[in-house]
Amino acid sequence: MGPKAIDEGEDLLSHYGIFVLIYKLSTLKTCSGLSLQTQELTAIVLAVRISCSPVIGYNVHTVLDIAAFVATAWVIYMMRFKLYKSYNEHLDKTPKSYLLIPCAIMAVFVHPNSVIPLFSKMKWAFGVYLEAIVVFPQLRMMQRTKMIEPFTAHYVFALGVSRFFGAAYWILRVYESTEAYLFLLGRGYFWVPMVLVSEAVQTFILADFCYYYVKSIVSSNLLVKVPQV
Repeated sequence: MGPKAIDEGEDLLSHYGIFVLIYKLSTLKTCSGLSLQTQELTAIVLAVRISCSPVIGYNVHTVLDIAAFVATAWVIYMMRFKLYKSYNEHLDKTPKSYLLIPCAIMAVFVHPNSVIPLFSKMKWAFGVYLEAIVVFPQLRMMQRTKMIEPFTAHYVFALGVSRFFGAAYWILRVYESTEAYLFLLGRGYFWVPMVLVSEAVQTFILADFCYYYVKSIVSSNLLVKVPQV
């Protein structure tokens, strides 16, 4: 399986996760167990990537990002207004500033070495770093809940597997361009290592949940039990 196929698989799984959310909110009429913080951070990541498209170039990923942004905006609207009574706000306590500020600082100092304008490079790097930890509020909320209903579990599992694909994509990219990568390292170029670290962080954050998800599926449990920390 090449990098292109892995990249397509990552996109497919990410959009499957969004579809699961839309199905849950539109049919069950509840947003219980979902983190509004994670959805708003996801919208920020998508907005940043879309805003970089005029400089970096339009492609199929731009269309997918726009579709994902519209769907995420709808989820946020439903959680904030239509289904707010079922939102577990007291469990969704991770301040967004704790995640946004460190990502912005890192983006200023470590960003792609390309010909696009500096601000666009910083924006792109910010989106990569934030995407690595965007699911953290959702996981913290689930740890406080301890019992996760099926649709929320399916959504987070789809995110987890998509991040595994994302990490594999970058590893293969580096493997297939070893000489160029080593040349960049020799120049003190830290962007590619930081991308790999970001992908590793996402994989590590979601690996624990994916383990309990698979364990619950194997034992035919509808609810996923997550240990409290």
